[in-house]
Formats: sequence, structure tokens, C-alpha cells
Amino acid sequence: MLNKFGLEDSKPIKTPMSSETKLTRDEYGESVDNTKYHDMIGSLLYLMTSRSEIMFSVYLCVHFQEDPKTSHLEEVKRIFRNIKGTTHLGLWYHKGTGIETIIYVDSDHAGDYVDRKSTSGVCTFMGCCLTSWFSKKQTTLTISTTEAEYVSIRKACQQSLWMKQALVDYDIKLEDIPVLCDNKGAIDLSKNSILHYRTKHIEIRHHFLRDNVQKGNISIEKVSSEDNIMDILTKPLKRESFKFLRLGLGLMEPNA
Repeated sequence: MLNKFGLEDSKPIKTPMSSETKLTRDEYGESVDNTKYHDMIGSLLYLMTSRSEIMFSVYLCVHFQEDPKTSHLEEVKRIFRNIKGTTHLGLWYHKGTGIETIIYVDSDHAGDYVDRKSTSGVCTFMGCCLTSWFSKKQTTLTISTTEAEYVSIRKACQQSLWMKQALVDYDIKLEDIPVLCDNKGAIDLSKNSILHYRTKHIEIRHHFLRDNVQKGNISIEKVSSEDNIMDILTKPLKRESFKFLRLGLGLMEPNA
């Protein structure tokens, strides 16, 4: 891919996106070749199936495919430059890994600079192995960090129910699946029905989360913001944080 897009001699860079990046439509910027931009995005989407750490950066650039500008193309090239310096990394699945399942969840409230919508991130581990992950912009506007996190936990709940059902086919029955979140308000909201009279503005479909907590299908636990792996799929990070969380996803060298 580096050869295909003429980036084989580019200088490697430590992160796929600067922590200061604020991508907008850039209406007054110079337009670039749509075909090339689409080809680069398509290649990154393919690569993303095994390089989960670039997912947020790629999806952010995807939003500008209709009318890409120079600023957007430079961000896409930065992702390739990051990949060039980390081609030795990959997801590794070790023999004998347990089936204990845990889900991390996070959101970036109003982080999109175009429509101010929040981004949800969810990743699922079985044992120490990353088995599924996604980063997706929320479809509705949320008015608080707690609400944005609550919506993200609802998505994690859906993922946990799917995992439990899929494993039944292998005669594996999972009981309570822990979901780790760094927002205490969202955790309290999912457990305490008394709080719900103040949340009528939240769409009813999100409240099935509370029902599943009460049924014991999932439990929601607190994790510190520094240790929440999902930060890497919801926002641009500084180099140190990015490297730490990338390792948490399980991306490592073959002999590590």
C-alpha cells in the first residue's frame, strides 16, 4: 500500500493522528483527487480488520470522502506514515487462552467538530485476546458526558448478549459479563431506577441496558480513565497514552 500511493520513502510517525487534530469540512481548503482519496481510505479499511488502533483515525477521515480537501488527505497520509513505522506489530492469539469475557467501553462527548455528535467505542476480550472492536459516531446528540457514556454502554450490552448467544453454539455458557466504564454517573444511571425520572429525554431504546443489568446478564464496573483501553478508539491521543493503550489492545511484536 505504501508503494501504491507513493509513500514508501515517507518518514514514519509515532501516532496515526495528532492529539491536537480538529478535522472539519474545511470548505475553503483546496480540493484533492476523489479517486485517490477513496482508494487510500479503502486500503485502510481493509487493514483496519487487523490493526484496531487506527480505527478511530480512519473513520474520522471517512466522513470527508464526499469532498476531500488537502487537510483531509494529509491526515490520511499520516496514518500510512504511522503504519510504515509499525509494520512489525500485529494481534496475537495465544494457545490455551481462557474464555473469560470482558468488555471495555468509552465515549468522546461531542467530539465531532462537524455535527458535535459523540463517538462510542467498544472492544471485547476473551481471556487476553481481543475478539471484536468498533468505533462509531452516535446517531443522536447527547447533552452530557453521562448520557454519551450511557449510550455507549448500551452498545456494549448488545455486544455482550450477542457474544453469549454465539458461544451457546459451542456449548459454552457465560454468566455475568463485566463491562468496564470510566464514568460513575453512567454506571449509577444503569443501576438506579430512581434516577430515570430525570432522563426522559434519553431514547427508550437505550434503557434496555438497565433491564439487562437487573437480570444479571452484565455487570457494569468502574475503570480508571488512564486504564480504559477504549480511549484509543474514541479520540486522538498523545504518544505515550497511545502506545500504552495500543499494547492493551494486544498489538505486539511476534516474539514479545
